[in-house]
Amino acid sequence: MQPGFGRDLTTGSIPRHMIAFSLPMLLGSFLQTAYSFVNAIWVGQYLGTSALAAVTVSFPIVFVLFAIGMGLTMATNILVSQSFGARRMDELRKVVDSSTVLIGSLGIVFTVLGELFAPRVLRAMDTPPEILEASTHYLRIFLLSLPLGFGLFLTRSLLQGVGDSKTPLYFQLGSVLFAAALDPVLMFGWLGFPRLGLNGTAWSTVVSQILAFSALILYLRAKKVPVAPSWPRFNHLGPITWKTLRIGLPSAVQQSLVSIGMVFVTGIVNGFGEVATAAFGAASRIDQIAFLPAVTFGMAISTLAGQNIGAGRLDRVREIFIWGCLFSGGITLIITAVTVSIPGALLRIFVTDATVIEPGIAYLRTVGACYLFFALVFVSNGIINGAGHTLTTTVISLISLWVIRVPGAYWLSRRMESVKGVWYAIALSFAVSLAASMAYYVSGRWKRPAGKKPPGPPAPDVTETFGHSTGEA
Repeated sequence: MQPGFGRDLTTGSIPRHMIAFSLPMLLGSFLQTAYSFVNAIWVGQYLGTSALAAVTVSFPIVFVLFAIGMGLTMATNILVSQSFGARRMDELRKVVDSSTVLIGSLGIVFTVLGELFAPRVLRAMDTPPEILEASTHYLRIFLLSLPLGFGLFLTRSLLQGVGDSKTPLYFQLGSVLFAAALDPVLMFGWLGFPRLGLNGTAWSTVVSQILAFSALILYLRAKKVPVAPSWPRFNHLGPITWKTLRIGLPSAVQQSLVSIGMVFVTGIVNGFGEVATAAFGAASRIDQIAFLPAVTFGMAISTLAGQNIGAGRLDRVREIFIWGCLFSGGITLIITAVTVSIPGALLRIFVTDATVIEPGIAYLRTVGACYLFFALVFVSNGIINGAGHTLTTTVISLISLWVIRVPGAYWLSRRMESVKGVWYAIALSFAVSLAASMAYYVSGRWKRPAGKKPPGPPAPDVTETFGHSTGEA
């Protein structure tokens, strides 16, 4: 690979690798979150409540489909990082080929099915008749971006698997800035464009994804990057595709069921009235920001662990775990201190109604106090996922959500006759996740191979094939 691409994470300072690898991903996550906030402001403030509701009812469908794509590309990241760490470049290329076919095909199939069944799915979700037509139009346009979004997920996972988190950030930055600028142009018909209203936000997403994906592929091909998606060799797709599905499907199922579980929790909160729902919504926005460092470090730890496990460097994996706890836990403790100290001030960023802020404060002081549990779960889960044991983390997540959080939220809220019962159930689910994940990590069972490696001699030294440009001082 040309200089500037690839980062050998099996040698050198682990804390330096972790920081340098995590920061671009963290910035990318903040960018995407900021864009979602800006988009919500454009729609809610200038197009009205009905338009915002149309986007809101479409979101669960979009989230489930993208969750499947993200889950499968997580498998790609794991397999690429392990192959890269083991210096098996031919195996790495097979992963690229099989993932390109699998993710590309799914993106197209989901788009076609979504276009055909969007109205039926929205009706099944009991979408109010007054916004059904707007929701259908918006969703059908947005789904056109699905194959492109899957392609961007795939390319990002391939690059991150070889230790390059900077290149995806640059193109993500361009995509987000372009979409944010194009939103009002298409919504309000500026610069001679037709006035598209709500559909303008969907079209801006489609256009920005087309440009970002095309530019990224052209850039990687021009640089002759070996992990650049290209026309695949079909003769070896079977075994690697099956391996990708075996690792990726649990993650896809996990992501999908988590979103469905949150719908159930929201339904329980809704039972306590509009004020409780508004408080939960505002506090969840703060959660979204607070969780970003933990999630980002979890992804970085997964790649670090994957490369080192592939290289047989289990001694470094323990060090990765320790530094992950220190970095992710330390940052999260600061976030916790701010959250529980000034919850009212944070909530007033989103709401001003005192009756909404009061239950929101109770939420942040209860759930915010347990942010550390959430952060440490992503550290141990990152190691387990990096080893390819995604089924284990899926089971842990589903137990936490469907055995503890959802039933606990219902039982405690009824027992206490207060929405605070939901807050306690969420906090308890974090604690249970941490206990289960840490127990599995300490047991060492994640060290067992998640699958057999294809036979073959080691490929040439990675520094010769990819270039060794880590950006270290």
